[in-house]
Amino acid sequence: MSMLSRRSALALTAAAFAAPRAYGEAPAMLITGGAIYAGGGDPRAVEAVVVRGDRIAFVGALAAARAFAPGAKVVDLGGATAFPGFVDCHAHLTEIGLREMRLDLTGTASVAELQARLKAWAADHPSGAIVGGGWIETHWPEHRFPTRADIDPIVSDRPVYLQRADGHALVANGRALALSGITGSTVVPAGGQILLDVKGEPTGLLVDNAMALVNAHRPPPTTAERREAMIRAGKLYASRGWTGVHSMSVAQGDLDIVRGLAAASDFALRLDNYMDVGETAEVFRTGPSVDATGRIRLRGIKLYADGALGSRGAALLAPYSDRPGWTGSIVTPKDAMIGYMRQAKAAECQVAVHAIGDLGNRNALDAMTEVLGRSRTDRRWRIEHAQIISPSDMPRFAAMGVTASMQPSHAIGDLYFAPARLGEDRLKGAYAWKTLLRGGALVCGGSDAPVEKGDPRIEYYAAAYRHALDGFAGPDWGLDEALSRADALRLFTSSAARAVGRDAELGTLAVGKKADLTVFSKDFTKIQPAEMLGAKAVLTMVDGKVIYEG
Repeated sequence: MSMLSRRSALALTAAAFAAPRAYGEAPAMLITGGAIYAGGGDPRAVEAVVVRGDRIAFVGALAAARAFAPGAKVVDLGGATAFPGFVDCHAHLTEIGLREMRLDLTGTASVAELQARLKAWAADHPSGAIVGGGWIETHWPEHRFPTRADIDPIVSDRPVYLQRADGHALVANGRALALSGITGSTVVPAGGQILLDVKGEPTGLLVDNAMALVNAHRPPPTTAERREAMIRAGKLYASRGWTGVHSMSVAQGDLDIVRGLAAASDFALRLDNYMDVGETAEVFRTGPSVDATGRIRLRGIKLYADGALGSRGAALLAPYSDRPGWTGSIVTPKDAMIGYMRQAKAAECQVAVHAIGDLGNRNALDAMTEVLGRSRTDRRWRIEHAQIISPSDMPRFAAMGVTASMQPSHAIGDLYFAPARLGEDRLKGAYAWKTLLRGGALVCGGSDAPVEKGDPRIEYYAAAYRHALDGFAGPDWGLDEALSRADALRLFTSSAARAVGRDAELGTLAVGKKADLTVFSKDFTKIQPAEMLGAKAVLTMVDGKVIYEG
């Protein structure tokens, strides 16, 4: 550990055990009865935490806690384990809720199963367009994308739109293509793909920017549906142990909805919002802001440098190993990214850039360099995913102060097919959490739900163990990039707070900080990796209030 790291660890430890504070006349809550990890630089568990109002007033020994807060309401953990509140550093909150309301194809094992699920849904919902998603074809016995030829025999009289799990491709049936006017001669939008069959006709599979051709004709969810989706997502995430979310690609209407829900006490999570590139008017006008509850924050904007690896949209410096001559999609040209970034810099707001391929990451870093310079800044601009990085670009994250916002579950899903897409050499810079951390970069952890499930147990397991959920790991899965238990915890706690500039009040259980806690039935720091997946969230607390108990 460097001298700077040592000093940081000591400072965090000292802060956690700082002098207790009274915080007025707010009733005290004493949490004890299980291991409590304050986080930060001290790996030891403490016996008790006292909460007054929305703040942590005491951290330490049980006897001292009782003396500090006589008569406090006792919350007995019953042998469960408490951590600083877990935060999903990359998710799409409205879409998480909509997933619960639409045809969910998550876990579909084949084209035949997709057809069966579609048939059952169509029977239960006999009118209107069918919108769904969650399919991933990489494990299917058919070894191909689904097509309109698979869907039309099931539903042909109304449009069907089925999005791939990564959100970067969708398959539409013939009716949807006809409504959108898509034919074999349709001009392909820059940064997109329209896949054609051997006769030159569209297969129904559209990638990245080409999806806009059908999305323009797809019925959008109503305001009432989006409101319901936000409520469902908030309750679901609280039940899984998340206390906060960094919400990406947010629409202004959804931001307005969640502000209203929070004001009416119908939404309890802490939410940091990064606006979609077409929804930047408010944030460019006002800069970052926070609502009256203190929980709903407007942080910045979200850009897309490239597509996704699974649909071969990730932009690569050299062609795909399994598709010679193809290097992926540039979704937003570098000059356009620079333009948005200049506006963001002027508004003092954060920039988050989706970048998966090594070319996508280089373009994002180059654009940031053009706007911010090569020196390290404290603006905490971010690259989302940072999945495949050229070795020469790896040190630039730390050198410039760029956060790598990564999703551990992507690795344990993608590494089934990534070797074929990338080849052996490029795998060395793929999903390289530990390499980035060792190089001094800030790495925070998320899920990218609804692309993934959005489960903190899975994300922690993937970060610390880097095996598939069934325990499998291939010889080229880069197990040396797995993190220590302490580093894995920091991805979702202290590093999550730093990534949004809230490390002074969130991320560790320290006196004076906000009382956000996540309690699981098992101690992630000690149990076997497989046991993590069987743990249960038993209590979730935000601002000193229990928002879930199970």
